[in-house]
Amino acid sequence: MAMPLALAALLGVGLGRWAPAGLFELWALGLLLVLGAGHQRGMLLMGVVAFTAAQVLLAKGAVLPDGLLRADLLLEGRIEAVDDEERLSRLLVRVEACRPLEAGRLPCDSLRRVRVSYFQAPEMQPGERWAMTVRLRPPAGFANPGTFDYGAWLWREGIQATGYVRSEPAAERLAAAPTTLRDRALAHLDRQDLSPQARRWLAALSLGAGDRLERSDWDLLNASGTTHLVVISGLHVGLVATFTLLLGRGLARLVTPRHWRLAVWPWWLAGAAAIGYAWLAGLQPPAMRAMIMTLVGLWVASGRHAPGPWQAWWLALGLVVMVDPLSFWRPGLWLSFVAVALLILIWQGRRRPSGIGGWAWGLVRTQAMLAPLMAAAVLLAFARLAPAAPLVNLVAVPLVSLVLVPLALLGWLLAPLPLVGPLCWWLFEQAAAVLIQLLAFAVKSLPLWWPSAELVLPLAVMLILMAALWALPGLGRGLRVGGALLLVPAMLGLAAPAPEPGSLRVRIYDVGQGQLIELRSANYRLLYDTGPRFASGFAPLSTLWPTGQNFDDVMVSHDDLDHAGGVPVLAESHAVGRFLAPPGESIGVPFELCLRGQSWERDGISYRVLWPPEETAALSSNDRSCVLEVTVGSERLLITGDVGREIERHFLLDVDRPVSLLVAGHHGSRTSSGPQLVQMLEPDHVIYSAGRHNVFAHPHAEVVRRFRHAGSCQWSTAQDGALTFWLGGPEPLLVGAERRMPWRRSGVEGGCHAVESRH
Repeated sequence: MAMPLALAALLGVGLGRWAPAGLFELWALGLLLVLGAGHQRGMLLMGVVAFTAAQVLLAKGAVLPDGLLRADLLLEGRIEAVDDEERLSRLLVRVEACRPLEAGRLPCDSLRRVRVSYFQAPEMQPGERWAMTVRLRPPAGFANPGTFDYGAWLWREGIQATGYVRSEPAAERLAAAPTTLRDRALAHLDRQDLSPQARRWLAALSLGAGDRLERSDWDLLNASGTTHLVVISGLHVGLVATFTLLLGRGLARLVTPRHWRLAVWPWWLAGAAAIGYAWLAGLQPPAMRAMIMTLVGLWVASGRHAPGPWQAWWLALGLVVMVDPLSFWRPGLWLSFVAVALLILIWQGRRRPSGIGGWAWGLVRTQAMLAPLMAAAVLLAFARLAPAAPLVNLVAVPLVSLVLVPLALLGWLLAPLPLVGPLCWWLFEQAAAVLIQLLAFAVKSLPLWWPSAELVLPLAVMLILMAALWALPGLGRGLRVGGALLLVPAMLGLAAPAPEPGSLRVRIYDVGQGQLIELRSANYRLLYDTGPRFASGFAPLSTLWPTGQNFDDVMVSHDDLDHAGGVPVLAESHAVGRFLAPPGESIGVPFELCLRGQSWERDGISYRVLWPPEETAALSSNDRSCVLEVTVGSERLLITGDVGREIERHFLLDVDRPVSLLVAGHHGSRTSSGPQLVQMLEPDHVIYSAGRHNVFAHPHAEVVRRFRHAGSCQWSTAQDGALTFWLGGPEPLLVGAERRMPWRRSGVEGGCHAVESRH
């Protein structure tokens, strides 16, 4: 039943997430057929499908409805986490009660978990109960190629809304945080004579307090491919269970020397220790998953009516998905189970190693076979690759599992003893310092690599093939070696597809209520605007590329924060040939002026500035915006910044026609894209660079209707995510959207009209 159970749980998750029409009727019909056949196992499996599907459907139904956007909600809940960033605090709140303050609004009592920011928050601690007035929006994130999917992260963490806490009325503390054993342990740890770094790592490795680690710690772990070592995982829970099992069996051997092998209680004691340790670590999803896998592993190892390794694998997967259906979308789940599956494949049917040499060779062999598959899994999940990971893990895994974790746990176990416990932690501090220096050296020698989005899938496929060549049984050595000799040069020779000479890739990034456009040809790269910077100091540009990118030109339309907010990040982290901006503006870095009449040509593509003039003192900042026209063969792109209708008339006659692609002025505001511009240019495609659920309701309905009547195909980053257009290629203009909108393929109005406005 192990495999059918797991497949039933996975089927329920899928049905709950995509909820096809007639889902309940289809399930009820299947249940009737099973009942009619008297198939008891079938009834159990149908129950599992319903159980997991119901949990996912409830999670979907709890998402904040659009009707509560910008509504004041009175929320009561318990603080789960507090993340302070200077004057801004980010709170994760478990909702206990919620109601809108305005009568006639939709209810919000289905909310379970929300993430809110609080400007200049009072002192707040996890575990406290608070009442606060909030404004929320449905969970969503930017959709850009090859970047972190914040919306998907919110979903798998069970967060149904994000927003902020209103300053008036002031939030009120309802109850103090209860003191838990874990809190006492952390408080005891803070009193120890250890370096701050050692305390952080000790808390993370022994108590699962990953929130204690600083950003620099996580960056080091990510870059070295060793994040799995500090998250409470099967390694930590397994070590606790193994130590308890050995201790129990040793005690059984002393008490009943003739029958100690048949004693059952040491196995139960090990299981109880695994459960207790996972509970002490907070029973977060990684700890819960590790606990279930360890319990099933103990059952297999006991040999008492135990399942085989593959049955245990399926059973553990089914139980984890049933307990936490949202874990289906967590990369950690699949990284764990893929690693265990490969370990079973590698070691099944082989004899246990003997001696230090045998175990050392077994570790090297296992790590060498795990490395390509785990690299592929990390690449698919996080779009990054740590080249140092295979070599680092050969040292880090034994160091953590045989030295650091045992010393950390022994320190807790022997804490009542005045000298022994602190000695264990002092030794932990020295070993941790060695590990950190090793990781830093490895990262400096082989830094983290972020391949372009186009390379992720082919590289991951090749790595999976490499792992399969060496892990699958029955393959000849010649096939393994020959396949590896073909795959390695193929992987090293992979290169991101560059635009062909004479063609241009235009990408309008999803950066919220702001604008960032990348123009890239064979040997030239230009940015138009750098996206916004928010009140918290966060700039979306920082998430788009790894550091060290080269940009020939960066044209900043004007100095508003929604257009120039990313300039500091760009200047600090990347190489820029020159900045261009209008006269009278200040963007924080030296720049050349963009002026009407400027033109240049790169890779057979013509660039021409149509606005502003040299004298801009009488113009507003918006009306000074740089207006750029780009000509690629017979196709043309026009970007007008934030200029208003009056300014549009000044350069309209200078625009060459036809216009294939127009980035609508001022994010689709009614102050831009006037009737004359729309009627004269009649662009084939129009893009609104606007934020999802933005407070300005961009694009304005008047502008949407105007372009609709002109026959333009309309796109919006708020709905479509990042948009990529190819100009000048052998095929007609190609379009790619990061978010797939179902109605674009419905045939309504030719599949083009898919832009909404709140007006």
